[in-house]
Amino acid sequence: DDMQRQALNVYRMRLLGATVTGVDAGSRTLKDAISEALRDWTTNVRTTHYILGSVLGAHPYPMMIRDFQAIIGKEARKQILAAEGKLPNYLVACVGGGSNSIGLFHAFLRDPKVKMIGVEAGGSGIVSGKHAARFSGGKPGVLQGTMTYLLQDENGQINLTHSVSAGLDYAAVGPEHSLYHDQGRIEYTYATDTEAMSAFDLLAREEGIVPALESAHAIAEVVKLAPKLKKSQLIIANLSGRGDKDVQQVA
Repeated sequence: DDMQRQALNVYRMRLLGATVTGVDAGSRTLKDAISEALRDWTTNVRTTHYILGSVLGAHPYPMMIRDFQAIIGKEARKQILAAEGKLPNYLVACVGGGSNSIGLFHAFLRDPKVKMIGVEAGGSGIVSGKHAARFSGGKPGVLQGTMTYLLQDENGQINLTHSVSAGLDYAAVGPEHSLYHDQGRIEYTYATDTEAMSAFDLLAREEGIVPALESAHAIAEVVKLAPKLKKSQLIIANLSGRGDKDVQQVA
């Protein structure tokens, strides 16, 4: 399903010589792709290495990916101080597995005055059950080698998820996000599909920037947050990807 939603990215990878293998098990989305990657790795461990594109899986992979992505926060911190002479009041980023967001947040974690908001996929709304908002609709459990917040039933079976965005359509979240959620250091909220699509259009029209549908969830939160702030206050919103991969689905 994600290969259809991300057809342009699949074509680019194949164009560059990569083998892209579809997964027909389960929901046929990110969770099942990760499971199949782990199965392949453990079956062929002598000749194969795996690495995920998000802060997921068993230790030390969540830390490794966080550190790779941390350049986002380091550069944002340096550039906002150069441009404005002060740190931002808010950081806003979308959260699927959570790599782009932890990459932005990490350089600011020791700055108590910098508030951070992670935006999950609200899908069709929490009440509908068709969403991927783990903190709003999930509880702690274990998936793919990690204890974290999951969308699961009373028996611990993983629930199906839904999001207009393929990258946020995942039943779990990086364990470090769960830590900061429980500590109250980072606030987690969600944007619905409708709100994300509206934000997608808004950024494209106002700024000439077409965001990825994942990133549009962060912009949707900025739309809600900005009117509540003073004009002197600063927000950094992380655009984690370009929307050219999503325009066919949006259309």
